[in-house]
Amino acid sequence: MKMKIIVLGGCADMAKPLLRRLRENHEIGEVLLADIDETKAARSARELGAKFRSAPWDAHDQNATVSLMKGRDIAFGYVGPFYVFERKLAACAIEAGITYVSIADDYDAYLDVITLDEVARQAGIKILTGFGNSPGLTQILARKGYNQIENTKRINISWCAGSDESVGPANLTHLFHIFNGSTLQTLRGKETPVKCGAGRKRVLFPLPIGEADVYYTGHAESVSLPRNLPGLEEVTLHGGVKPNYIVTLVKLLSSLRLFSSHRKRAALAGFFHRIEGWFASEGIDKSVGRIDVHGQHDRRRCYTFFTYVGHIAEITSLPAYLAAMWTTRGAFNHLPGGVYAAERLLGKPDEFIEELKELGLEIHESGLITSG
Repeated sequence: MKMKIIVLGGCADMAKPLLRRLRENHEIGEVLLADIDETKAARSARELGAKFRSAPWDAHDQNATVSLMKGRDIAFGYVGPFYVFERKLAACAIEAGITYVSIADDYDAYLDVITLDEVARQAGIKILTGFGNSPGLTQILARKGYNQIENTKRINISWCAGSDESVGPANLTHLFHIFNGSTLQTLRGKETPVKCGAGRKRVLFPLPIGEADVYYTGHAESVSLPRNLPGLEEVTLHGGVKPNYIVTLVKLLSSLRLFSSHRKRAALAGFFHRIEGWFASEGIDKSVGRIDVHGQHDRRRCYTFFTYVGHIAEITSLPAYLAAMWTTRGAFNHLPGGVYAAERLLGKPDEFIEELKELGLEIHESGLITSG
């Protein structure tokens, strides 16, 4: 029997590559696009073809969410900001008895949703949280590096977005959130509050970004990796946008307390989404990531690093799509129900990474580098 899929937030800009993959996958019989924008969802379903249909949906309506989920094989979560919706939608999936795969990226959303781990385990339901770009792909590569080094002590993750990438209002709301207030990093073996937008450092990324300044930002890796990979003494997450003046503007708006509430962030996101073309610069229409893993191997200091590059929606959707397909193939049947970040689900991620490459994701690995 062919699979039935629901995409929550099916009109999201980030979901477009996912929908194309679902359309081309002959194992999938029906895809329901659930979105608050009923007109846009219906139009998208018509354009995508016969297996797609749409439904008006309010993410705040728990009963309606459970009802739409029931009887389906997989629910994809593309509804941001995730610090508002991730735990709510995961709880609905558990009630509906359906696997949930999201691209949730906020650190506080992760800390919130993992409180459902025991409930999900008892229900036998898997909640796959943060299977996007960062977090998601970053953690998969971090897990590979962690496995390669006998005694891993430090993982430093950095990402940088190109200003010519088109993003939706929810993604802008997220950007304003992660550069506002404080977040948590693991430093000297302890989870430590730091100011978002502080901790500036310069990182060498693949082209088209090259060198760029990045800052402490509120993504989930810095709280997820230390909880799932024992022995880590430092885990940091830095992010940025090129050109850097965009980050400078965002930090200025934050200092003026214009991001002090979700309502303010959402209102400004709507405004900037309408004028985002003004900020396009240098033809940088791809985003990049870098993962540096340090430790000891054969009693010698060593490290390895990984980089990746691609259009933001593509590198965000591919890990979620592949994780869902592996779930339906039974690849994770040996695991109990629970809330799974990428590095917890994929204990040996090498085959998953190779399949991501086959799907077109550009990933580079340094190999193990030793010193001392």
